[in-house]
Amino acid sequence: MRVAFDRDGITATRTEGYADPATRRAITVDDPVRIASISKLVLSIGVMRLVEDGKLDLDADVSKTLGWTLRNPAFPDRKITLRLLLSHTSSLTDGAGYWQVPLDGEFRTLLDDPKAWDPAHAPGSYWRYANVGFPLIGAVMERATGERLDLLMQRLVLEPLDLRACYGWPSCDDATAARAVVLYRDGKPAVDDNQGRKPACGITKASDGSCDLAMWRAGKATNVFGPQGGLRISAAGLSKIGRLLLGDGMVDGVRLLTPESVRAMIGPEWTLKDGNGLTIEEDDPIRATKGFTCRYGLAVQTLASGLPECGDNPFGDGVPRVGHSGNAYGLLAGLWVDRKAGTGVVYFSTGNDKPEAGERSAFSRVEELGAVGW
Repeated sequence: MRVAFDRDGITATRTEGYADPATRRAITVDDPVRIASISKLVLSIGVMRLVEDGKLDLDADVSKTLGWTLRNPAFPDRKITLRLLLSHTSSLTDGAGYWQVPLDGEFRTLLDDPKAWDPAHAPGSYWRYANVGFPLIGAVMERATGERLDLLMQRLVLEPLDLRACYGWPSCDDATAARAVVLYRDGKPAVDDNQGRKPACGITKASDGSCDLAMWRAGKATNVFGPQGGLRISAAGLSKIGRLLLGDGMVDGVRLLTPESVRAMIGPEWTLKDGNGLTIEEDDPIRATKGFTCRYGLAVQTLASGLPECGDNPFGDGVPRVGHSGNAYGLLAGLWVDRKAGTGVVYFSTGNDKPEAGERSAFSRVEELGAVGW
């Protein structure tokens, strides 16, 4: 799937293959797919809306909103903020997990495990990709508003942009869920094998296997909605998110963010220098080449940093595009915009259990093809 766009709309599309190989249903630009970590960028838009509304502060200690103290045990005097969580500089790691807490569980208990923390680097001093930070961001959002995260993101971002999209399936309509792209791993359906209907649950279930959303408690287990990777959105829909970035917070006459908020998202908050970051995601076996990420804002990556040790140039032209990549359950995806030229691209490919390495970057070969077209 590849969708090119500019500030005014989609300019070109190309599709190949099936939304579900089992039924041979052809893929379309309007079919929703679990877009993996690009979910983080969209979540950041929601955060910035709450910042603009005065509900959140990027630089406040999140402990005050969470209602409990979030600290790296090795650095108990260093506060952790939304800015640090969004920019992967909070000193959290994915060593204790981030996905497994049930609907009736307490996400904070994961952080009692020493493996959840980097004992060698204080908050704000080191970049280390940490999915675990995004359920915490979701918890802060829930506690600040009293709203369930998936419904909150509908109100803040998805509905104002008229997007048929959702964090987890409960907040999507039946027709959208029926069109889901099925993600395969090792030749078998792994995610969203919806079989033409909306799933009965569609999120991480409770510990007893039930799925009663009346169990929801603000800030307790926001991971169940996938703030780090569970957004279901079509390529056409994601192109509107890209156009929002091109339009300095406005798209199709809808002002969602101020230009200042968009610039804050892009940053950068961190740039690789003198070994101050890891530059890869530790549990990503596909993109294992160092230099994948070398410049990062508030859940927004900048490509083509130009640093000699970096392979962050999948387009091969040295243009510093901004956006985010995604990788999970055989899906490889990207949303990238060239704000100077006013153009962008969304791409994704499924069934990538063992993709070829890229020829010109730390990205995979299929991502390089998605970036420039095939």
